[in-house]
Amino acid sequence: MKRIQFEGKERMNRIEKLVKIVLTALGLISIFTTIGIIFSLFEETFMFFKEVSIIEFLTGTKWTPLLEPTHFGVLPLVAGTMLIVVIAAFISIPLGLGSAIYLSEYAPKKVRKILKPILEVLAGVPSIVYGYFALTAITPLIRNVFPQTSVYNALSAGIAVGIMTIPLVSSMSEDAMMAVPDSLRNGAYALGATKLEVTKDVVIPTAMSSIVASFILAISRAVGETMIVAMAAGSTPKLTINPLESIQTMTGYIVQISMGDVPYGSLAYKTLFAVGTLLFLMTFILNVISRYFVRKYRRAY
Repeated sequence: MKRIQFEGKERMNRIEKLVKIVLTALGLISIFTTIGIIFSLFEETFMFFKEVSIIEFLTGTKWTPLLEPTHFGVLPLVAGTMLIVVIAAFISIPLGLGSAIYLSEYAPKKVRKILKPILEVLAGVPSIVYGYFALTAITPLIRNVFPQTSVYNALSAGIAVGIMTIPLVSSMSEDAMMAVPDSLRNGAYALGATKLEVTKDVVIPTAMSSIVASFILAISRAVGETMIVAMAAGSTPKLTINPLESIQTMTGYIVQISMGDVPYGSLAYKTLFAVGTLLFLMTFILNVISRYFVRKYRRAY
């Protein structure tokens, strides 16, 4: 009997060692893949900045790498990206947080079980579908109100990106508020607080770290969105804050260059990596900020 138990224990140890090796290998593959992506970006970016001043790239107000005379000021692309992000944030943050508050604090359980999956269906819709929706549905509505609106414009693209990121804000915020212990709610009710007071003075402050993190992640998602802005925002790099005009975002430009019309190894081709590196750094900073908020303001119960 002891021999059987010993052999069984040895077998379990071998299985555990094998599982550990497999998991370690998978983790290393992920790490090396990330390192490879970073290396490929920074290598070509370094070659680009050998020919173009980094100061001109970061402060220039004209972006015409495919036209003569060439200009490599990335600010029009950054401004276009930020315009989309601001519009999307005005859509996704209030609607996402409002739906999360309703689902967490006000909706009956039966209603919540129905509404939450319906809301999360938005997260599964391909971004190209949102692009078609922006171009064929949102833009005509905007042009009915503002006839001077371009067919391709920042407003319709930003609205579509905002609709797409609503589930990200809603799901994370609702999960955070549902994690708040009922004892805190009951204590507030015992002191005479109303449902609204409990929500705004107890639940939301307690879950604030995760709520803010959901906002930042939604903004990060909007920064990196590609197909919607490529289809609906246009391809006119312009330093403007007018949402009714055609613009170009960083991801939109990357799509344009990736079509294969630019000679491999040319300076215009290298701009693809310079813009990609800047986009990577922007999203990386947003993710770091998100993790900072979660760690600094997390409350454990």
